[in-house]
Amino acid sequence: MKTASIRQVRHEFNMVLDWIDAGEQVEISKRGKVVALLSPPPMKTPRSRKRPDFAARLKLRDGGRVISLGVVDEILAESKGSY
Repeated sequence: MKTASIRQVRHEFNMVLDWIDAGEQVEISKRGKVVALLSPPPMKTPRSRKRPDFAARLKLRDGGRVISLGVVDEILAESKGSY
């Protein structure tokens, strides 16, 4: 935590703002006693994004069709060794 006097805040305010911008808290003192505390605003928590409903999309696209395992086995057998 940084400390600055009132005089320093008046004359070197940009430096104090740089400290706060870097995430530091700054104690402001007057005649050796702390009279104020400057701190950066609290960080906002990121909003959770709404994820797409992939199951609903597949159901809409395929209409609930299910591929039988026999078809999958045939496709795999045909492509075996071709890569």
